[in-house]
Amino acid sequence: MAETWCETEGNANVLHNLANGAGGVRMGLAWGRGWGHHGGMKFLLTNDDGIAAEGIRVLADAVRGLGDVEVVAPDGERSAIAQAITLDRPLYAEPWPEKGAAFGWAVSGTPADCVKIGVRKLLPSPPDLVLSGINLGPNAGISVLYSGTVSAASEALILGYPAIAFSLTTFEGPIWDTAARVVRRVVEQLLRGEVRLTPDTLWNVNIPNVPWEQLKGIQLARMGESRFVETYTEMRDAQGRKCYSMKGDLVELGDPDGTDLQALREGYVALTPVRLDRTHHAAMAALRGNMPTL
Repeated sequence: MAETWCETEGNANVLHNLANGAGGVRMGLAWGRGWGHHGGMKFLLTNDDGIAAEGIRVLADAVRGLGDVEVVAPDGERSAIAQAITLDRPLYAEPWPEKGAAFGWAVSGTPADCVKIGVRKLLPSPPDLVLSGINLGPNAGISVLYSGTVSAASEALILGYPAIAFSLTTFEGPIWDTAARVVRRVVEQLLRGEVRLTPDTLWNVNIPNVPWEQLKGIQLARMGESRFVETYTEMRDAQGRKCYSMKGDLVELGDPDGTDLQALREGYVALTPVRLDRTHHAAMAALRGNMPTL
């Protein structure tokens, strides 16, 4: 089956206006079991903030009723751990919470570990869609490369499962209702076949921390060119050993037009298609006539 892609005018005209509930546009080839109906859908939820984080509970509530929800998440904070997996020690997976109604599995490893062990061992059947988040804090610009939230979705894609990462662009005073409504709208439209994921692409969705009524819509956005500028504070640990605490500020580079960072500043949800293939294909073509030799 041929793959199709919807180009939007100037990359600024949006997929659709979520706030007004407008219809979706086709985004390529959907795959997986159960697409087009709700009853048989199976969701795997994970994050990098840990299973006790509010964001993953909001995520679970947002998709509840659309299918079966399974949660496999780190047993603690694993932010900025990227695509790391655990090789030097065994993984532990325990039902969480220890008392009361079970919410999911708490895993001693990374977000990528959670997807792997969830799919291979813990889930009773494979998921149709993997959702990561809702992260507290943005995963836009270069943060995509550091993000455990996005990397969990990347791991799902490696294993052959459609995936979306969701982040709310604040660290304080989160407006969870807005994030939950964005998640619900996006997932419902996927299930109805109004918008579609492609087999080689995950969606990285960043949501402004504003009331729902203030959202301007959703924009297709490229990853903003940026980097972190770090400072290190020297300190001493309990044993008196010298150590360092890091703090970093995101600095934008290049033209901001059409980027996720700019879309968020303007009050739009930013949707960035992310591929696993990080090959610089234009550089490949240029190097063919100017290769090192042995």
